[in-house]
Amino acid sequence: MPLLIALSLIGGMWIGVRFSDNRGSGRGEEKLAEILGLIKNDYVDEVDVDSLIERTLPNLLSNLDPHSTYIPAEDLQAVNDDLDGSFSGIGIVFTMLTDTATVNEVIAGGPSEKVGLMPGDRIMTINDSLVAGQDLPNTDIVKMLKGEKGSKVKLGIKRKNAKKLLTFEVTRGDIPVNSIDASYIIAPETGYIKVNKFGRTTRDEFLTGLVNLRNEGAKRYIVDLRGNGGGFLEMAIYMANEFLPANSPIVFTRGRKEMEDSQVFSDGTGAFQDAELIVLLDEYSASASEIFAGAMQDNDRALIVGRRSFGKGLVQRQTTLPDSSAIRLTVQRYFTPSGRCIQKDYKPGKRNAYELDIVNRYEHGEFYNSDSIKFNEELQYRTLNGRTVYGGGGIMPDVFVPNDTTGVTKYYYDVANAGLLQKFAFEYTDKNRQALSGTKSLSEFLNRIPDDDELLQQFVAYAVQKGIPARWYYINISRNLIVKNLKALIASDILGREYFYQVSNKDDATVKRAISELDAGSAAAPIMPKQEPPVTSN
Repeated sequence: MPLLIALSLIGGMWIGVRFSDNRGSGRGEEKLAEILGLIKNDYVDEVDVDSLIERTLPNLLSNLDPHSTYIPAEDLQAVNDDLDGSFSGIGIVFTMLTDTATVNEVIAGGPSEKVGLMPGDRIMTINDSLVAGQDLPNTDIVKMLKGEKGSKVKLGIKRKNAKKLLTFEVTRGDIPVNSIDASYIIAPETGYIKVNKFGRTTRDEFLTGLVNLRNEGAKRYIVDLRGNGGGFLEMAIYMANEFLPANSPIVFTRGRKEMEDSQVFSDGTGAFQDAELIVLLDEYSASASEIFAGAMQDNDRALIVGRRSFGKGLVQRQTTLPDSSAIRLTVQRYFTPSGRCIQKDYKPGKRNAYELDIVNRYEHGEFYNSDSIKFNEELQYRTLNGRTVYGGGGIMPDVFVPNDTTGVTKYYYDVANAGLLQKFAFEYTDKNRQALSGTKSLSEFLNRIPDDDELLQQFVAYAVQKGIPARWYYINISRNLIVKNLKALIASDILGREYFYQVSNKDDATVKRAISELDAGSAAAPIMPKQEPPVTSN
């Protein structure tokens, strides 16, 4: 441990040597060179200094802000794939079911669809290596399936209606990583669009979604950014530009040096400048989500509905190092149009406390009552129309909607934490795939699955088999919540991810409040703060 602590300091000095700006060596750099020499030449055991530095870099960066990170070379591709918008693979979504990777979606137009893989297929072997029943983690299976574009992978597939193992050779190709989960008409003249991240393809996906909704009759829009942790800053700027008139401020960024400061304004080319707009946020909406929401709020362009956002106002720049590892280093702070920095407080090196902020919000009652939120009165700012907003810790919505705990009981926690909702939904889909796969609409699908009572009975019996006893007092309280989630998960498995939201949004308190605000004309009128009464927990 003393050696690792020492090497943590050495790692910092090493970075100083490798990435100095050529202004001459300092004492720290000279000390580094001497210490490294002593370890290499005089330490009692032979030491791989490069390996030790590799192990200390994450600790080094953890002593800066909470968002500066080190990415090892072996993890860099996977980290980048999620935001780059595509990766080379075989084009399936799978679930680990009883230690076997089971296909629950074949991506349309992807390599697997072209060779005939089907939902419900079980992957027994990959390149003649047995993977079923080997207790392999998801990440290992993913690494075996992904690879260079044009390379081939051989799969041994077990299919229910086939007695023998089926063999498929799949040529890896580009697989899209979508950032839009759902885009559909949720109410008369109202389009709903769910954005899960800000990746390289988000601008095109988002605009396509908006245009399609407009063609279907939408005149007003709900943009759902709940759970969206951010991504590329420029994608949030592109999205904001669609809704703002020319020369409206979107975001300001400030770095250590004045030359790194920048200001971004809308260019007036947005196609939805006059549309009524509501943006949904929660405590997991961060970074680029907050840039977009902050631009809409500070320009009084949209109504923000939900709960206070995460509070990340730091901008990282990724630098790839010579060994193909990378550093994401905080280089700027961003500010919303009113001038507020929404980065919440942090202390260098205290990442655990920073990460526990969400837990602290819950314990302080913030999820249920906006009065529990205490803003720094010295950080008051004004929107375009003169409303008061605050810096220093996330974006507070104009309409606060508390966390809905209706139907949440100990039984619900038990089955949810054990993953039984997802497992039951997948097994039900797998058994009934042929009967359900012909459905063309949500209403037709819902007519083909059991009624609520039968579905609940089947699930409770399944949970008993998995070790969760039937406690009907609590089950009856959680009945609607369990049934809704089961229907949403089964619909997602059969019809696609969008249908998860089409089912779950019907009883979503925040979505329902957004629709009522649109009906009341609140998104088009001057926005005044409102608060929803707390929802009691059972």
